[in-house]
Amino acid sequence: TKSSQFTYTYILMPKKTGTFTLPQASAKVKGKEITSSPVSVEVVSSSSSGGSSVSGQSGSRADNVTGISDEDIFLRLTLSGTDVVVGEPITATLKLYQRVNIAGFEDARFPTFNGFWSQEVEAPTNIEFSRESYDNKIYNSAVLRKYVLIPQQTGSITIDPAELVCLLNIRVSSGGTSIFDGFFDDYRTIRKRVTSSSYKVNVSPLPAGAPSSFGGGVGEFSISAKMSKDSLATHEASSLIVTVSGKGNVSLLEAPEVDFPPDFEVYDTKVSENTSKASGGTSGSKVYEFPFIPRSHGDFTVEPVKYSYYDVNAGRYVTLSTDPIHIHVKKGRSSDQQSAGQTASLPSVNRQGVKSLGEDVRYIHTKLPAFSSKGDFFVDSAMFWILAGAVVLLGAALWAVLMRMAARRADIAGTKTRRATKMAMKRLKAAENYLDRNLYSAFYEELHKAVLGFISDKLNISVADFSKEKIAQTLASYGVGEGLVTELVGIIDACEFARYSPDAGHEAMKKHYQEALEVISSIDSSMKNKRKHNAAGTAVTVVMLMMAAPFAASAASDSYVDSLWNSAAQSYADGAWEDALSVYLSIDKLGLESPYLYCNIGNAYFKSSDYPHAILYYERALKLDPSCSDARYNLQVVSGQIQDKIDPVPEFLLKEWTRAVCYTLDSDAWAWLAIVLLAASVAMGLLFFLASSSAARKTGFALAVVFILMTVSSFSFSVWQKNDYMRADSAIVMVPVTSVKSSPSEEVSKDLFILHEGTKVTILDSVGDWLNIELADGRQGWVGSSDLEVI
Repeated sequence: TKSSQFTYTYILMPKKTGTFTLPQASAKVKGKEITSSPVSVEVVSSSSSGGSSVSGQSGSRADNVTGISDEDIFLRLTLSGTDVVVGEPITATLKLYQRVNIAGFEDARFPTFNGFWSQEVEAPTNIEFSRESYDNKIYNSAVLRKYVLIPQQTGSITIDPAELVCLLNIRVSSGGTSIFDGFFDDYRTIRKRVTSSSYKVNVSPLPAGAPSSFGGGVGEFSISAKMSKDSLATHEASSLIVTVSGKGNVSLLEAPEVDFPPDFEVYDTKVSENTSKASGGTSGSKVYEFPFIPRSHGDFTVEPVKYSYYDVNAGRYVTLSTDPIHIHVKKGRSSDQQSAGQTASLPSVNRQGVKSLGEDVRYIHTKLPAFSSKGDFFVDSAMFWILAGAVVLLGAALWAVLMRMAARRADIAGTKTRRATKMAMKRLKAAENYLDRNLYSAFYEELHKAVLGFISDKLNISVADFSKEKIAQTLASYGVGEGLVTELVGIIDACEFARYSPDAGHEAMKKHYQEALEVISSIDSSMKNKRKHNAAGTAVTVVMLMMAAPFAASAASDSYVDSLWNSAAQSYADGAWEDALSVYLSIDKLGLESPYLYCNIGNAYFKSSDYPHAILYYERALKLDPSCSDARYNLQVVSGQIQDKIDPVPEFLLKEWTRAVCYTLDSDAWAWLAIVLLAASVAMGLLFFLASSSAARKTGFALAVVFILMTVSSFSFSVWQKNDYMRADSAIVMVPVTSVKSSPSEEVSKDLFILHEGTKVTILDSVGDWLNIELADGRQGWVGSSDLEVI
């Protein structure tokens, strides 16, 4: 067979740019017509088809060297998406486009991708170019780097530009006019820095309401579970293998929770990852191996393993679930089994500590607590100062009374005054004797002496100064009624008249005796009541002031708050966490506070999986009462659910010890203790000043000093806790992720580190909407005030 081939070459010159179709060619061969296929040709501008060219023969050598434009060579970063959610993978490709002669590269700087989890999936060592059309121009392009990016924070994240220094060979004309001079042109190498553009990626947070089994997955996944062994005996090790596979952020998936039977001893989970390198950890599977050892024989069931992820395409959370896993554990061989013929003995028991099966916050307080107004502390209240003043005044009053008693024992005139009634009664007894014997003159003389002696001793008036007017005036000053004064004067007149008048008879004597007895008793009682009334009035005033505050405080604890409290407790017991939370918050909005109220609110938030708010209210409970053990325990439990782990800077040992002592009681308890210790100090001071023996005075002085120091310490601890409560210098991160900046600005600052929800920070300063914060380990930075909530 003979074959032949003829080739026809046509030279075409396009007159304009665009896409053209060359029609099919046809020919007749031995009477048979054959045709070719049509050809499509894209025509671009003349500047796009080749490398950099010299503008003309007359151009200078410098013009030829610097004639490289930004369109001849540039870097371009492309992203597979710029509007994503947290955890959604995107691909970033960095390519170099050129239409020049490249000799090499220097000083390559690639983006750091702050705010992203990144993995390099393509980093060729030999750069291979291929032809590519971009912006209606033909370029030689090559992939320099390819990354998989997974955003870890919300907001607008900026990707920094990439930079590269390219070594370019530029042809330099020899300057001749001959057409053969081009063969003798020279080449020169220059450096040109090319930079890619920066990009912004808008990252949205995941929707609220994530299931409790959410493991951080964003994409599309499936789950499976199997046992490593088909048969199992007690005390034999085995493993449950759970595999999560699919497409998405596979590398960042968290381990699912497995509910093993209580008598299974579970060990640390082993994790392995099977992903393709080209996918950058976004396609493949993650295997979780849960080793365990059963300690009892029997039939057990591992509940279905649930795992939730966020489906970007569907825009919702999807929950996967395995089938229940049934495990039959045979009874293992016991080392205590007795061989035949051995003496039987009691079996030994392998004693173990009580095993914790789970961890949860302590239950809510169901009993209505004693509420107080927000910011109301006993230590700085009027009640506190009234009680403290009353203790001091009472001590002063006791000192004055005791000193007065001592003085009275040494006061002769005072003794006569106090014994006036007693002496008068003795004289009246003698007068009564004369009355019984019907001795008229002797009776009235003795009765006259008894009445005048009583007045002289009682009012401390000498007999020489006696006058009826002075007696009446002095008795009136002691609060004795005018009627008694008139009766007393009448008795004195009767006695004086009877001494110089005829006998009036036994009945008159008896009447005057009874009148004298009643008047003396009435005057003595009236003078005593006046002194008691003055002291009683002062005591009543103090007692009324002391009781005013408790009555005012008790008005807040009315039946309405009681009904709300019981309603919230019932909703919590029924598992209606949101209803219980709503009622507790309504009590909080009434302006009432209690550490138990804050603790219950924290519990409701914890049960609703709102860990940042739970931490916030546990911290508020401890701020109000640092001795609240339930709030401190619950805070430790919920702190294990947050992502950030910060090691605090150790506190000075003496300060740490003092703080521990201070936190054993709340502020009000320390204030009441200070009042009690102040009273003890006053009592020991009285012992020191009034004791007669030297040993008692020394004991009183030593104990007074000790009690005064304890009073000052208790008062200081109470004020310390109050000042801690009043300071608004601590806050909790309330957003899922926040970037801590180097300065209070979004544009000119750098990201120092990121914090996750639930982390506690200290506020140092504020500038506009920015807060300067400090972590427990000493690191500082600036965050937006909207990302935090002050404790």
